[in-house]
Amino acid sequence: MQLTHARILLTGASGGLGYELARQLSGAGAALLLAGREPAKLAELRALLTAQGGEVTTICADLTRAEGVAVIARAAQDFRVNVLVNNAGASAFGLFENQEWPTIERVLATSLEAPIHLTHALVPWLRAQPQAAIVNIGSMFGSLPFPGFAAYSAAKAGLRAFSQALRRELSDSLVSVVHISPRAIDTPMNSGAVNALNAALDTHSDQPSEVAREIVAALARNEVERHIGFPERLFAWVNGLAPQVIDRALAGKLPTIKQHAARPH
Repeated sequence: MQLTHARILLTGASGGLGYELARQLSGAGAALLLAGREPAKLAELRALLTAQGGEVTTICADLTRAEGVAVIARAAQDFRVNVLVNNAGASAFGLFENQEWPTIERVLATSLEAPIHLTHALVPWLRAQPQAAIVNIGSMFGSLPFPGFAAYSAAKAGLRAFSQALRRELSDSLVSVVHISPRAIDTPMNSGAVNALNAALDTHSDQPSEVAREIVAALARNEVERHIGFPERLFAWVNGLAPQVIDRALAGKLPTIKQHAARPH
């Protein structure tokens, strides 16, 4: 992907990974339409990037609402977008049976339904471009589902399946579909309980800048599927071949997971 010719709609731009993706994509020469729900953070990021010579526009809307999707889709066409990066997402740590339904609904709406809805709104526009791409930012939990993250794992597994199916559906077009699965990222989206669990399990959390660098490099290399992080990448592969092996490995960690899931979030 030639990022110097890319006009990118980036969702979730006001979050930790979104901020770094915006910074590095702009540095690579891409023009950016930044979407998010925090206007002050979007304005701050736009000021930073335009001061560095970038072409940046912002749009504030809620992607979990139909009107929000419509507003962003119109702005994307006005901006002449040819790359959609679905980065916005939401997570929730806790035992599934103890979580309130609105919490589960928010995770599914933000991490699965919203990117599918926005992609659906923009596919006709993207198909009309000389070259285009849809980039879905998933999670290692989409390939390596984890206890305490049942709804989030389901959403990210669904996003990966959607990406693969859509890639095959659009294989006779000039629209590429990319799916990127980072492992744990050290962002404010992690609650104190999640950070404590990661420390107890000795789970490595990457910095957003490191993950953004990996994503930008994967786009430049025209990769269509990438898991970021080792040994998690190996564990995801094993889970695809013999999930019972991962079942047994995680069974020993379950008491620790339950202990931290009971902490205040």
